[in-house]
Amino acid sequence: MTNPAERLVDLLDLEKIEENIFRGRSPQERLQRVFGGQVAGQALVAAGRTTDGQRPVHSLHAYFLRPGRPGVPIVYQVERVRDGRSFTTRRVVAVQEGRTIFNLTASFHLPEPGFEHQLPMPSVPDPDQLPKLPDELRSHLGTLPEPLERMARRMAFDIRYVDRLRWTAEEIEGAEPRSAVWMRAVGPLGDDPLVHTCAVTYASDMMLLDAVRVPVEPLWGPRGFDMASLDHAMWFHRPFRADEWFLYQQESPIATGARGLARGQIYDREGRLLVSVMQEGLFRKVGN
Repeated sequence: MTNPAERLVDLLDLEKIEENIFRGRSPQERLQRVFGGQVAGQALVAAGRTTDGQRPVHSLHAYFLRPGRPGVPIVYQVERVRDGRSFTTRRVVAVQEGRTIFNLTASFHLPEPGFEHQLPMPSVPDPDQLPKLPDELRSHLGTLPEPLERMARRMAFDIRYVDRLRWTAEEIEGAEPRSAVWMRAVGPLGDDPLVHTCAVTYASDMMLLDAVRVPVEPLWGPRGFDMASLDHAMWFHRPFRADEWFLYQQESPIATGARGLARGQIYDREGRLLVSVMQEGLFRKVGN
């Protein structure tokens, strides 16, 4: 299986090992911890598999409790908290090697009509006018270092930064804590709406905390901070496909006490707000 989009779908396809208990694969990567978006996406798959499939998820709230070990399977235990007339609630605990590493509460809502309004999407260049992330990295670095080349080959999403990447301390001087990227899966993800929702959940953790770092250090290059996601919340407003372009607009209203808060809005190309995201992360200077 060489297509990164197919690998993502496979990663989100959990094994049912008992009623309300599922097992997810955790790829062996050269990382210190399992990617948080993977755990969140798999946990949401587990929650969704215990519903009737007629109620899309409208919100999730999660906490990252311990770092997960790459290469070690993760077991997801689902509690069926409530099945109401309009809402379904599920609580999921992710366990690895006997220890809880993550928990999530998700709420599903039976679609119903209602009034609508939203703030407009910011005006940004179209993704077709922007370079792919690997191409932008190559234009600055020339030949990519082996870890970045491997990352580029395995990326499940085509990522295009709205603003050019900054590489030096001089370039970040005076920068506001904001970032924006266009994204879409690099290949088709099928037609299961839950897969698309979980794929965006996976992607939502990829660079949201970058908005916290923008005024402090270049996003690409040596990091001066050890980073860890502490929690993650999402609200899903409209149906979408993760294999079609979406804009991920991010900003950080505050960073203090070694923690930074980031919020994101995800729009489609027509400017419709699809998803809202909030996340807090831990930022400690390397070596502390």
